[in-house]
Amino acid sequence: MILFSNPKAQYLSHKTAIDAAIANVLDSGWYILGKQMEGFEDEFASYVGTDHGVGVASGTDAITLALRGLSIGTGDDVIAPSHTAVATVAGIEQSGAKAVCADIEAGLYTIDAAHAERLITPQTKAIVAVHLYGQPVDMDAIMDVAKRHGLKVIEDCAQATGAKYKGMRVGSIGDAGCFSFFPTKNLGGFGDGGMVTTNDAGLAEQVRQLRLYGWADDRVSHQPGANSRLDELQAAVLRVKLPHLDDDNAKRRAIADRYDAAFADTGLELPVRRDDVDHVFHLYVIATDRRDEMMNFLKSNDVGAAIHYAEAVHQQPAYEDRVTNQPLIETEATVAKILTLPIYPELTEEDQGAVISAVLEFV
Repeated sequence: MILFSNPKAQYLSHKTAIDAAIANVLDSGWYILGKQMEGFEDEFASYVGTDHGVGVASGTDAITLALRGLSIGTGDDVIAPSHTAVATVAGIEQSGAKAVCADIEAGLYTIDAAHAERLITPQTKAIVAVHLYGQPVDMDAIMDVAKRHGLKVIEDCAQATGAKYKGMRVGSIGDAGCFSFFPTKNLGGFGDGGMVTTNDAGLAEQVRQLRLYGWADDRVSHQPGANSRLDELQAAVLRVKLPHLDDDNAKRRAIADRYDAAFADTGLELPVRRDDVDHVFHLYVIATDRRDEMMNFLKSNDVGAAIHYAEAVHQQPAYEDRVTNQPLIETEATVAKILTLPIYPELTEEDQGAVISAVLEFV
């Protein structure tokens, strides 16, 4: 079976360096909040283009702690797209705030700034812009809406590490960037991990305190905090992988280019790339009215197609009331027909060819 993602393949491509990095941590005797995490925080912030990076336990926690660090929580509303991983909304609601679900732009899969603006009320305090599938949001539009209404902007970069919007890395544009280092991500560890990036020194300090019980240097809880730390082993692995990220993202784009060319005349809806961005193709997502039939055919031919996401957040029982009287037309049409094809840097040309042949045979 050709997997849609293959973290083990990336481990094998950097095995010697990763094994040595892990051994160094084990030999050091220091496993939490040490030099590996501090080094990775600095290196990752420099890569993104921000003054600060704060390592946390997951991308979900990154959203929660960024919002709390901005004094957003109980009684506040935060707008986010409904077409996203449920982790986005879970992160919002762990802060105490309520998520309000917005629609997406047709064909682009990212939040529609105009629709988000129609959802703003006096309770609205922030917008979460999710750079979905590796495609940056129209950040000019989002930042304009936020500025006019006095809102904070959180970038959910979990699926777009390394992507650029008009020359700026995602995670450096809004008030905070939130990243996930889950194993399948473009920059993935061997477990959970996350990061908050920001140019706001006060916010960075707040997140540092909140991730560790609300402690300052005196180890006294100055505010209610959490336990959300990026451990030394994950940081060491991520430090090995970070210098290869741009090359790996280029390989993803090359595979996407090959798919685009092969499927150009099939009638499938192919990924649309926004102008003036570097899409990093965390996922290669097509759309077809024959989605379920196509997925079953591909799987019967050993092509591991998958669905991201079969239900929007507002269609799931836990979050049914996170919508207003503004219908999510594009979102609901999209989730009924999307299908993810295999894409990752180590996907061989032979396997790419097998994916292409199976898709063409089906259509």
